Amino acid sequence: MTGSERPVAIVTGASRGAGRGIAVALGEKGYRVYVTGRTLNEGDAPLPGTIGATAAQVTAAGGEGIAVQVDHADADGIAALFDRVASESGRLDILVNNVAAIHDDLVKPGPFWEKSTGLVDILDVGLRSQYLASWHAAKLMVPAGSGLIVFTSSFGSVCYMHGAAYGAQKAGVDKFAADMGVDFRGTGVAAVSLWMGPLRTERSARTLGEHPDQYEAFMANAETPEFNGRVIAAIHDDPALADLNGQTLITAEAAQRYGITEEGGRVPPSYR
Repeated sequence: MTGSERPVAIVTGASRGAGRGIAVALGEKGYRVYVTGRTLNEGDAPLPGTIGATAAQVTAAGGEGIAVQVDHADADGIAALFDRVASESGRLDILVNNVAAIHDDLVKPGPFWEKSTGLVDILDVGLRSQYLASWHAAKLMVPAGSGLIVFTSSFGSVCYMHGAAYGAQKAGVDKFAADMGVDFRGTGVAAVSLWMGPLRTERSARTLGEHPDQYEAFMANAETPEFNGRVIAAIHDDPALADLNGQTLITAEAAQRYGITEEGGRVPPSYR
């Protein structure tokens, strides 16, 4: 598959974690994936992973990974990303809105007023930034008559998980999908929010080591980020995509519909 033939995706916040695995899974499907994040060099962040390493994994998986350093708190930086994609690729098939500002206090026990006010940054990089990215994506997708915008969310949008700021961000992106979906009706573009289960990531591995009693049972049935990426690719290719527009979907349930499992045939549970 040549560069001009490849479908094109942007996965934000893909130095590590959910974004990294989703980007690699799209690479498996032959996508050109623009991998965004801030981390250029190992050691620049407290957790392992860089945008360059993720881009290399996308290419190794069969796609074309392109690392783009973006601070998603910067509106001009977001605009420049989409200008680059339009110039280089001339299209955008999938935007995965995954980037979020995650403070280390997120998983600490205790009420919100005993934690850092830095937790509220998730409403900037995680809500505001995803709105702006979707705005730019729509400018490319609607004239083309096709495209998919995905918000990575969790059931923390409707139950207590990690506190008020986290819950507000997840509820917010679910609402983004619902209301953007109304605007997208009849355009060929769809927006969905995806409730991922607990994920096996660098952050969750660290958290498990720090709080084994709290998280060991919870992580026993955790999903891989790649599993979620394969579901996203299947949603994009679904002939009934228009029927999914505006919905919040549960990855584990969508995977069963598309016949997608984890390695070894394991079927992650739905937390509905």
